[in-house]
Amino acid sequence: MTERWTEAALLKAQGKWLEYGCHGPPPGDAPTMVLLHEGLGSRDLWRDFPARLSAATGWGVCAYSRAGYGGSEPATLPRPLDYMTQEACGVLPEVLHAIGFEGGLLLGHSDGATIAAIYAGVVQDPRLCGLVTIAPHFFTEEIGLREIAAAKQAFDCGDLRSRLARYHHDPDNCFRGWNDVWLAPEFRDWDVSEMLDDIRVPVLAIQGADDQYGSLAQIDELARRCRAPVERVVLAGCRHDPCYERPDRVLKDLTRFCATLDASRHVPGVGF
Repeated sequence: MTERWTEAALLKAQGKWLEYGCHGPPPGDAPTMVLLHEGLGSRDLWRDFPARLSAATGWGVCAYSRAGYGGSEPATLPRPLDYMTQEACGVLPEVLHAIGFEGGLLLGHSDGATIAAIYAGVVQDPRLCGLVTIAPHFFTEEIGLREIAAAKQAFDCGDLRSRLARYHHDPDNCFRGWNDVWLAPEFRDWDVSEMLDDIRVPVLAIQGADDQYGSLAQIDELARRCRAPVERVVLAGCRHDPCYERPDRVLKDLTRFCATLDASRHVPGVGF
């Protein structure tokens, strides 16, 4: 679907118009990497990372904003407690169809990493050849809940709302759709670890050693449960956003990982 491979466009998934943008070769000409943003992220908050990633790997790179984020349509609130599972199993398949995805990997950050991992484990898409999770979460931890409570204070009484308004058409919909779920009393028992059991593609798991939203137990759980090799990369002196804090190191690791996947495509019976 080369005619849709553009730096800024809209697609429809689950009845919502979502903004997306792509860089590099279209599907069919090269593998595609689909980027899934964090809980308060968007297509534009990846900044220049998608373009740099495409240039470094030779892959096509597509990033989109989920409903409620960036310039996409607002989400229907309140979000259900299983919103990440619904995104993975309901919305993401339609996004991949809309961009003409033929093969490649998913790269997610934070909430986006959780959604990508659930998709890989539950949907069992044969087009996937790999998975990249950056600062994922598969169960709640007190460290993360404390930060999310602090974010609520910053939104209600500080400047977080005005800062989010620079990137999101509806900052209230963006923030409440994320924060209200995470701080719901029932969400303390949220745990999707069992959905990792059937991941059968190689995984690159990246996390900052000083991640304020989750401990290394998150990627340890991923490595323990997956049925495919999991490479753990722990970045010293890095917090929750390695793509922003350590972009050159992350690009180096991703380029190497993609080269390994490219090589496997040429082995009979391996790859997509």
